[in-house]
Amino acid sequence: MLANSYALPDDPSDVSWSGTDVPLYTRNSGANQIALQRKLAVLEGGEDAVVLASGVAALHAVFFTFLRSGDHVVVSDVTYEATWRLFAEILPEKYGISATFIDPSDLEAVLAAITPDTRLVHVETIGNPTTKVADIGVLAEIAHSAGALLSVDSTFTPPPMYRPLADGADLVVHSLTKFINGHGDAMGGAVVGSKELVDRVKADAMVDVGGVISPSNAWLITRGSVTLPLRLRQHLDSALKLARFLEQDPRVAFVAYPGLESHPQHALATRQFADGYGGVLSFALRGDSELQNRFVAALEIITSAVSLGHDESLIVHVGTSGPRVAAYPEPFREYGHLRLSVGLEDPEDLTADIAAALDAVAPL
Repeated sequence: MLANSYALPDDPSDVSWSGTDVPLYTRNSGANQIALQRKLAVLEGGEDAVVLASGVAALHAVFFTFLRSGDHVVVSDVTYEATWRLFAEILPEKYGISATFIDPSDLEAVLAAITPDTRLVHVETIGNPTTKVADIGVLAEIAHSAGALLSVDSTFTPPPMYRPLADGADLVVHSLTKFINGHGDAMGGAVVGSKELVDRVKADAMVDVGGVISPSNAWLITRGSVTLPLRLRQHLDSALKLARFLEQDPRVAFVAYPGLESHPQHALATRQFADGYGGVLSFALRGDSELQNRFVAALEIITSAVSLGHDESLIVHVGTSGPRVAAYPEPFREYGHLRLSVGLEDPEDLTADIAAALDAVAPL
């Protein structure tokens, strides 16, 4: 179903040209989009979903739909780069929307940031890249007591690992490009929630802005989602094994992963997430950026590339410069970090690859 236009009824006089419930024109909705939306709504336990061209398109769709000039947002101080720039630069400069960046684990700071103009609280279930965990249930109570919505980027914690709507979130955002697709071959984003809220996103950000997903990408992501529970089990098990392996190596400066007992929000992650702690971890070697780069270059199985949640393991080195780094924990600021998205390879092979690369650049 790769069509971009569908046959009209014999009498189209009653057709809503902006309708999104039946295939009409793929800027409104097509068969592949509708099928994926229904599946995602069921997976997340929401009433409805809208699928868009990318994860960033989905994030922008939420902000574009529910915010207007003069509104205030409370947002996590550690978040995806595009989210940070939208609230630090683009939305304030273009539309007069103000934002207060807070540590979502500091609930007093969250409460103090709320103003009479606060319309949205936005957090990530697991912060990218620091892996800080947000208590969604408590944050939902804070947002709702202020008359605000809580939107949650749950890309790091796809279902069945976690369903933020069950803990009170109003809207859940996913970069479908990552775990839900799982094969590194299609890009998309989604917003899931009540029908009332999702209908507004469809009308404003899909139909009349046009950031729609392609039919082929919708089909590929639907195909990939079939194996999500099985893939996720492997991601979670292998990530925990690699995190524990790295944590015990003296050449490693730090490991940030919620599954480790040393993680500041380990207890919260254990209570909040089902069956595991995610497929992404961050760490760094004891050394400068040049050493981190040489380590990455020495890896043979793990690929140096951006993105995450793919079938293959991906690693990216990020240094200590940039405007967002000030909000990172101290070891991130000192060493930079290596963000590792653990794939579906045998964990023993991944461990051996890491061990060989460590020995090559920093022999004991």
